[in-house]
Formats: sequence, C-alpha cells, structure tokens
Amino acid sequence: MHVARVVASRRSGTAAGEAGSVVETDIPARLDRLPWGRFHRLVAVALGVTWILDGLEVTLAGTLSGALKASPVLRFDNADIGLIGSVYLAGAVLGALFFGWLTDRVGRKKLFFVTLAVYLLATAATAFSWNLWSFMVFRFLTGAGIGGEYAAINSTIQELVPARVRGWTDLVINGSFWIGAALGAGGALVLLDPAVLDPEFGWRAAFLIGALLAFIVVFMRLWIPESPRWLITHGRAEEAERVVAGIEQRFRAEGHVLAEGPFARVRLKTRHATPFAEVAEVLFRRYRGRTTVGLVLMAGQAFFYNAIFFTYALVLTEFYGIASEHVGLYILPFALGNVLGPIVLGRLFDTIGRRPMIAFTYCISGVLLALSGWLFALGWLDAAGQTIAWMVIFFFASAAASSAYLTVSENFPLELRALAIAFFYAVGTGLGGVAGPWLFGLLIDTGSRWSLFGGYLLGASLMVVAGLVALRWGVAAERRSLEEVSRPLSQVD
Repeated sequence: MHVARVVASRRSGTAAGEAGSVVETDIPARLDRLPWGRFHRLVAVALGVTWILDGLEVTLAGTLSGALKASPVLRFDNADIGLIGSVYLAGAVLGALFFGWLTDRVGRKKLFFVTLAVYLLATAATAFSWNLWSFMVFRFLTGAGIGGEYAAINSTIQELVPARVRGWTDLVINGSFWIGAALGAGGALVLLDPAVLDPEFGWRAAFLIGALLAFIVVFMRLWIPESPRWLITHGRAEEAERVVAGIEQRFRAEGHVLAEGPFARVRLKTRHATPFAEVAEVLFRRYRGRTTVGLVLMAGQAFFYNAIFFTYALVLTEFYGIASEHVGLYILPFALGNVLGPIVLGRLFDTIGRRPMIAFTYCISGVLLALSGWLFALGWLDAAGQTIAWMVIFFFASAAASSAYLTVSENFPLELRALAIAFFYAVGTGLGGVAGPWLFGLLIDTGSRWSLFGGYLLGASLMVVAGLVALRWGVAAERRSLEEVSRPLSQVD
C-alpha cells in the first residue's frame, strides 16, 4: 500500500500549506509512471471537447457566411464576414490572457467551468443577433470563452498525461478541432436547406446547437479532479495526495499493476501567485529562445489556418460558384484530412522527436500551399481539385498547428503554464490570426486569383520560416517529465 507521499516542512516559521513552506513530493513521477488507461481517455474526451466546440464555431462562421449575407436582417458583405472572423479571434486573444492569468492563480478546474459558461451564454446570444454590432459583440464574447478554455484545458491535460505519450495525446486532442468542423459543416447542410428550415432561422438554430453541446459538456467535466501539480505548488499537498491516490486506485480496480517505487522526488516552495515581473523575467530573459520559437510557431500557424479557413466558404462561392448551402459538402473531406494528420503523425512526435517533426510538418505545409496556390491562380483547379489539395495540405498542417500548442504548453514552468499558453496563443493569434481573415476577405473582394495567391504565398512563407526556427532552436521534450523539460520556479535543492 502507498503511504502519503507528500511531506511538508516548516521554514522561517511558515506552516505546511502556507506560502513559503517547502513540500517534498513524488507525485509528478507517480503520474508519469501510470499506464494509459480509462482515466486518461475520459480526461481527453471531457477536456478535449473544447477543440470540437471551437471547430464547430469557426466552421459555422464560414459555412453560414452565405446565409448571413442573404439574411434580410443582417445583410452582411464579404468584408463584414472577414471582420467578424477577426473579432472572434480578438475575443479569444483577450479571453486567453485574462482567464489564463486566473487559471494559474485560482486553479485549472474552476476556470474550465467558468470559461465554458462564458462560451455557452455568448454563443446562445449570437442566435438572437439583430445587426452587425450585436453579432460582433456576441462573437467577441464567444471567442473570449474559447480562448480562456485553451489555457485551462491545455495546462490540465499536460499535467495529467504521462510524459511518454504527452505529444501524441496533445496532438490528437488539438486535432479534434476538425471533428467540430465536420459537425458544423454537416449541420449547416441540414439547417440551411430551405426544404428543412427557413435559412433565416437555420443560422440562428446552428448557434443554439453549439450552446446545447456546451451544456452537455458541463456534466462531462464534473468528475475531473484539480491538477495535483497545481495543488502542490499552492500548498494543498494533502489534497494533491488524495487526488493521486484516487487515480491510482482507479487503475488498480481496472486490473493494472502499478510500479511501487521508490520514485524521484522534488522539493517545492509553495506560492499562491507568480508576480508579473517574474513571468516577464522567465519569458524574455531566462527562456527567451523558447519564447521566440513559441511566438514564431503560433503566429505562423495562426495566419495560415485562420486566413484560409475563415474565408474557405468565400473562395468556394466567389471563385468556383458553389452555392452557400452546399459548402459543407466540401468542408467535410477537408476536415477529414485535418483529423487524420495528428492521429497518423502524432506518435512520431514522441518517437522521432519534437524538433524534426515540427520542422517537417511546418515546412511541407508551406511548400504544398505555395504549389496549390499557384495552380489556383492559373485556374487549373476546379472545386473538387481545390478541396483535395487543401485536404492534403492540412493533413500536415493540422499536426503542425497542434504541435505549436504542445510546444508552448510543455516548455515553461508549472507556475506560469496557463498564462504562458494564453500569452503565446494571444500574441501569436494577434500577430498572425486576427489580421488574416480580414486581409483575405479584402483579397477575395478584388476578384483576382493572383491577388489571393499573394496571400497564400505569405502564409506559406511564414510556415517554412517557423519550421526552420523550430529545427534550430526547438526543445527536445519528447518522453521527458514536465519538471525535467522546465524546472519549476518553486523548486528548491
């Protein structure tokens, strides 16, 4: 039987649990030694569903663009559609920063309920929009909820999943975005069918369905524990021990035989918050190389993805004459390629390694986009050919984009993990994502294939540069514990 693994000691008159006390623990090693089991699958589903919701939201924005333009109430134009995409991303940026800061202070579990509630209420409100401004406000708040989810969810998953499968798990979960995309595309086919529902009510029903799914997710998350790693650093050692002991008991009850140790131990000085000055010191001085890599990866994939996907439907309708109610048919195979990429390639990030796989997936995505953009400009692709090209490109790009989130969530210390995720998501998306949909909306409005090709070349160049940066300065974090990859700020010798 395991005995309590956490021992608190007093220093300078502080009691165990108070800021400044020292906790010695083997909990990180015990979590990493666990076999992959039902517990991890349930965590991946209950938390990873965030990406499905985001995929649903982004796809709805694209596939519903025709209905929003035709709406007698809204009457949006192409520039409005691009602006709305940028507003959604801007909300996600600010939401990530604010909720990421709170996640490190008050806990992972509290915040992944708060952010889900924000998303649920805002996406439901979108269904009742009456003009451009109301639509943008509700989309901004929806984005804020999703952005906050990223910080709370990714930090929790990183801290609960064993090191040897952390890369594959993270990539597959992030790639599940495209399951939501497929749901959004399929749902739009039905909801925008005039034979089924008046299109003016169809687009509103689509957003209400997103809120309903979020309501169901609330109940899926009730049983997920707080991150034991977060509990330890915040002086709640006994609670962390109970959580880990409970997880271990689950595995034994399922017939798993767990190694009994002894396990490597770490000594941590508890704290309740990390000052912004220390966060800045870590990001911009101690780990400035990692910060550069993270920013380049996040900005490159954000521009690449958001610029292209937020205007996907516009390209099909404006250049290929596809009816808006049929756009979903073309997004389904595109989504399939995106889902398969992380599943097929994900294991290689844990075996071949982070740096070579990140470089490969980024660079090949950029090269393929440049090639397909050239064929598009020449008029050599029809709608089916364009869809096949994007399906192949984003098979690799999906793994690349997911690896960016993996990189920024495992390369920085525990005490600022959620805020670091939020920072890189926010700055990367701000630099590469917010302007992308707006820029591509303007390029599409020119009606020139060669103008749009220039936008594709820009996105391709950013991906290739990011891949080369990761190859040169990336961290080989595969199969290493989080504490080994980045020493906790609170660790003492």
